[in-house]
Amino acid sequence: MAANELVVKLEEAVQAAIALDAPLNERMAVIANAVRSLSTTFAEAVDRMVQRLQDQRAGAMAPAPGDVMPPFLLPDENGRLVGLAEILQKGPAAISFQRGHWCPYCRLNAIGMAEVEKEITELGGQFVAIVPERRKFTTTLKEEAAASFPFLTDMDNGYALSLNLAIWVGTEMETLIGGAGWDVPSYQGNAAWFLPIPATFIVGTDGIITARYLDPDYRQRMEIDDLLAAIEQAREPQRLTSRLRATG
Repeated sequence: MAANELVVKLEEAVQAAIALDAPLNERMAVIANAVRSLSTTFAEAVDRMVQRLQDQRAGAMAPAPGDVMPPFLLPDENGRLVGLAEILQKGPAAISFQRGHWCPYCRLNAIGMAEVEKEITELGGQFVAIVPERRKFTTTLKEEAAASFPFLTDMDNGYALSLNLAIWVGTEMETLIGGAGWDVPSYQGNAAWFLPIPATFIVGTDGIITARYLDPDYRQRMEIDDLLAAIEQAREPQRLTSRLRATG
């Protein structure tokens, strides 16, 4: 199958996954199964990359629950610099690292988050997506997800690297991803072929990480129900502080 034909055929699976009324990872599996049926070469290369990352315990040293989430100051899709402190003034946040607008799994993940954005807001929480792409591509991802939450650009994966989240995809995956027509160097503005491990951090208003989902297998993501529950739990210290102030 020709490279671009793979992308065209895969888009049919993406649309089927978007329309499916099922948990996020079941929808992700629709895409993964399509990749395997369309190109065993691509699927097996992904398996090898994931195994390599798991063997190396990629992401194991990233911040964990109980740690302070390191601060950042990153431009949003409008070019405005957004900092972690500003975000947390509004309530607890789910900070989600995505590989890019070209990644069908990330598109589906962003759509899943956008679908429950109203519920998150009602819980007093918020979403933030961090993507290692230039602004016009983060805008594309935001628009395709029909999201209102900010999509921040992490140029050269600088913030992801500081969190031990950025990985090199390897020569084999460089060839296959580029050959399929996904021009990652152009999207990112560099030829390093580094991508973040998709990860979600739930951060309370005190800056402490209360929950984390991290998996070197980018075909797996934090379930939306788990994310909602984690945001609800992250509000507990905030409620306790409010009660203490009221009774004090």
